[in-house]
Amino acid sequence: MSALRESLGFLTSRLRQVGIFVALILIVILFQVLTDGILLQPQNVTNLVVQNSYILILAIGMVMVIIAGHIDLSVGSIAGFIGAVAGVMIVHWGWAWWLAIPACLLVGALVGAWQGYWIAYVGIPAFIVTLAGMLIFRGLTLITLKNQQITPFPNELRALGGGFLPDISGGTSVLEWLTVILGVGGTAAILFQALKERRVRRKFNLENEPMAWFAVKNGFIAVLMLIITFLLASYRGTPIVLIVLAVLVIVYSALMNNSIFGRHTYAIGGNLHAAELSGIKTKKVTFRLFVNMGVLAALAGLVFTARLNSAQPAGGTGFELDSIAAAFIGGAAVQGGIGTVAGAMIGGLIMGVLNNGMSILGLGTDYQQLIKGLVLLLAVGFDIFNKNRTGAGGGSSMGRRFKWKTTPPATEAAPAAKGEPVGVEAK
Repeated sequence: MSALRESLGFLTSRLRQVGIFVALILIVILFQVLTDGILLQPQNVTNLVVQNSYILILAIGMVMVIIAGHIDLSVGSIAGFIGAVAGVMIVHWGWAWWLAIPACLLVGALVGAWQGYWIAYVGIPAFIVTLAGMLIFRGLTLITLKNQQITPFPNELRALGGGFLPDISGGTSVLEWLTVILGVGGTAAILFQALKERRVRRKFNLENEPMAWFAVKNGFIAVLMLIITFLLASYRGTPIVLIVLAVLVIVYSALMNNSIFGRHTYAIGGNLHAAELSGIKTKKVTFRLFVNMGVLAALAGLVFTARLNSAQPAGGTGFELDSIAAAFIGGAAVQGGIGTVAGAMIGGLIMGVLNNGMSILGLGTDYQQLIKGLVLLLAVGFDIFNKNRTGAGGGSSMGRRFKWKTTPPATEAAPAAKGEPVGVEAK
């Protein structure tokens, strides 16, 4: 009973992180029922991954920008512009695909540096700079393409957006075994890392999850990973873009959680003035954030263009809204200082499932936009509610009711002397 109370107290104190994960599960179950099981068919799961990959790539960079207290409205236009640049380089100029890809990423970095300079060193708000960038790079896309699409692209580039890892069984097996190996290995790695982090936190007497919740959470994640592995292996295997996305999530999660740059990013978003006084080079960090955003927007543009096998004048339209929504739905705070890469991925998946499920049901774009807008509003409203709920009193009333504690008994404060008010330091 005490373990249950401890777990419930922990969950109420982590309502933001737990809530988005539960929301994703409920939305999947809802659309699985409404679509008569079509949502989780192997082919549709593969389509979900491929169709939303570029939004998830953008969400990684966007959540980092939002954590630092900024916003980027230009990522969709940059993605479209890079697609146009790739079309000109490969189709018109005859560049090899392996040379055009790094060249496009470099162009994206230059675009990010251009915007980062105005924001970090000139001091123009990011909202204004990136709003201007949205117009500038949309115009440059139209100029580059001359209002005409460019196609086709070589198969090697198209594989980036819609290709699959080779089938090591030669197509003779019911399941694609390379996907099974990768899925089982990835699940084992996640569980090992979770156990390792728990041991480290316990060693240094840091705040830790109750064992019951830790076991349930990681067991559910393992089952979910294995189910996704089975579904992918039942169709065509692992999409190449999923490998790219997995590498990005691992690298950027480590960057934000374990590096000086990540800690500085959180500090800037939490309190810019305090970060400056503590010696953090806030302008340099902000500049690098937007350079990184430019590179990720370029990568997203390449993935989108490769999937369509076409560079289009309207490419990238609306990407900025989906990536911003993914970051906020995934738990990023409007004021900055809070957010995770994993949360942004969950937010992006929620948006993807909504789009896919509503399309299967035959809902028009008018109702789709309405529902997505309401979901975003509810997510931000929940964030504000949760902040106000826990902002005063050191936690929620429910959390205090369950009396969840993580401080070791040896480090707890001694009881107050007889007649001395609690919370007043002895003189």
